Amino acid sequence: MSKNKQKSFSKKSALFLKLFFRNYPAVPYMLKWAFISLFIGACIGSASAGFLISLDRATDFRESHLWLIALLPAGGFLIGLLYYYFGKDAEQGNNLLIDTIHQPQKIIPFRMAPFVYIGTIATHLFGGSAGREGTALQMAGAIADQFSKPFRLSASDRKILIISAIAGGFGSVFGTPLAGAVFGLEFFLLGRIRYNAVFPAFLTAVIADLVTRLWQAHHTTYSISFVPDISFLNLLYAVITGIFFGLCAAAFSKLIHKAGAIFKLKIAYPPLRPFAGGIIVAAAVWAIGTTKYIGLGIPTIIGSFDQQLPAYDFILKMAFTIITLSAGFKGGEVTPLFFIGAALGNALSYFIPLPTGLLVGMGFVAVFAGATNTPIACSIMAIELFGAKCGVYVAVACVVSYLMSGHNSIYDKQIIGEPKNQRFSDHKGKRIDELKNKSYRSP
Repeated sequence: MSKNKQKSFSKKSALFLKLFFRNYPAVPYMLKWAFISLFIGACIGSASAGFLISLDRATDFRESHLWLIALLPAGGFLIGLLYYYFGKDAEQGNNLLIDTIHQPQKIIPFRMAPFVYIGTIATHLFGGSAGREGTALQMAGAIADQFSKPFRLSASDRKILIISAIAGGFGSVFGTPLAGAVFGLEFFLLGRIRYNAVFPAFLTAVIADLVTRLWQAHHTTYSISFVPDISFLNLLYAVITGIFFGLCAAAFSKLIHKAGAIFKLKIAYPPLRPFAGGIIVAAAVWAIGTTKYIGLGIPTIIGSFDQQLPAYDFILKMAFTIITLSAGFKGGEVTPLFFIGAALGNALSYFIPLPTGLLVGMGFVAVFAGATNTPIACSIMAIELFGAKCGVYVAVACVVSYLMSGHNSIYDKQIIGEPKNQRFSDHKGKRIDELKNKSYRSP
């Protein structure tokens, strides 16, 4: 081919691509975010895998060396020192991610990732009651935001990046990529979803989950043995249970914030707060004589699907978790909320005539839905974990719990995009923590 023909062909190709991208603007958008999602998804999935494997080993080691629980106060003090002297903005945790989505400013500090990893492993190693979702989200957000400048992302693109990172962190740590994607889109703005982030959120969640599985990180499996046919009476029972789950979620959200405020009021030096909380938790474990209510509590959650638990289990787990996290230990609230919801569902089986496994599964996700204001993500999560047959029941429970929990949340920087009730239309555009002011009332 002559040089003139090559030039002509090149010009025609360039013109074709220009016209093609002009007529189909979704294509360059998808190519751009496919590349970014593939890159950050691989990083987040690898980080989640390392975290899950480390967490399993720390839990196994603690259960084999129970004397470590006596060191919980000292471990808490060291975590407090680390964050007080070196943590700076990283101390804000998930709320920093939410603030960055709403108003992107400076890059999320990378130290958030190793700090929350160290703090969470230490919390579980020494016997605190915490989860893993908070750690996964913070690690994902901190890792992903480091690439904002290299990728030359605008402020709007940074919002999409953080949403996608959160989707990847959540989806990979629980093995639920679809729920992770919707959670990333749903959790920062109550009542609304940011649809321009749908493609990267789903793609990042799927890739991160795939990479985590390639590293052979372990995900817990659950099953509901029997789901009855849908009837008006059974749906009524689902609504009733949703009311209980929503009230429980609201109580947890309010109490964890109040307990945190008490620790700050009574103990001026921050590193001493987890030290004091560690004393309370360690003493309680010794007094009760069981480690059932510390750590993730996975064995109890699994057992609750087909065994009757003491009716007070959800209350004790709630107390252990609130003290642990409000004192300043690191981790997440979600897995403890799974425990609390599952145990509450198990307790409801004493007088609600639905199968115990179904009630447990409904509580597993519905209390979480009410505490985070993410009913769609939680409904999808139940389908991914338990199968589609329970879908109608869990969706009803999640939605009712979401409504009953009011404008409360474990994430106090959530903004209310659409109030849950027209009576509280003045809440629109307000942050959850703003509603604590006297000028606003929460439903």
